Amino acid sequence: MKVLSYTKYVYLFVAALSIYKIVETYNSLGTIDYLFVVFAVVSLFMFFFRRHYEQKFKDRKNQK
Repeated sequence: MKVLSYTKYVYLFVAALSIYKIVETYNSLGTIDYLFVVFAVVSLFMFFFRRHYEQKFKDRKNQK
């Protein structure tokens, strides 16, 4: 179960990699690669979603 608390950081890594690729592609070609934009948005959403629910489950566990 401890591993699941670290997987949310994988989403941050994917988002950072995607944002880097977006900037790199935009600077070299002048176009935006929308696939990486989708990856970045979804990864950031999943990071905050998992963080929210992890905190929610911890709070519920502490109440019992």
